[in-house]
Amino acid sequence: MLKKVLFTFLFVGILAFVLPTNLSAQPYGYEGTQVCGMCHKTEKAGQQLKIWQESKHAQAYKTLLTPEADKIAAEKGFKTKAVETKECLKCHATGYDVDKSLIGTKFKVEDGVQCESCHGAGSAYKAMAVMKSREESIKKGMTFHEDKTKYCVGCHNPESPTYKEFKFEEMWKKIEHKVPKG
Repeated sequence: MLKKVLFTFLFVGILAFVLPTNLSAQPYGYEGTQVCGMCHKTEKAGQQLKIWQESKHAQAYKTLLTPEADKIAAEKGFKTKAVETKECLKCHATGYDVDKSLIGTKFKVEDGVQCESCHGAGSAYKAMAVMKSREESIKKGMTFHEDKTKYCVGCHNPESPTYKEFKFEEMWKKIEHKVPKG
């Protein structure tokens, strides 16, 4: 009997070690710039929404809807329109390849390279109570890229058919969106 109990504990212990610790864990869902912008539009918040709206990132998806984009996609050998081509969407849109159950009601893929493109899907960190703490936000899925240059170069690189020299410091000044101290 003791052997059976010990074997059971050993077996359960091995399973606990081998299996993921949270079998019911779900990926975070995407909320969209409209949700993020509710809190990130004021001067106190650094007018982050406005900075994004005035950036080329906000227009990234729309560029895929142009005849020029379709021409580039065809020249690259793709049989689909640019806006339907995964290789184009990966740098021009957020959430295009996400399970629909993870897309919030206000999320629009047409918003292009948006908040959650860089900061991660926001369903778990969107609450004001969470956002007041950087540590809590990170625990709930928010990302801050320590090496911003490396992250940005994931799209802004010679692999892009419309690549122009990427000067990170110059470009960062156009989209930097800090919360003012005070």
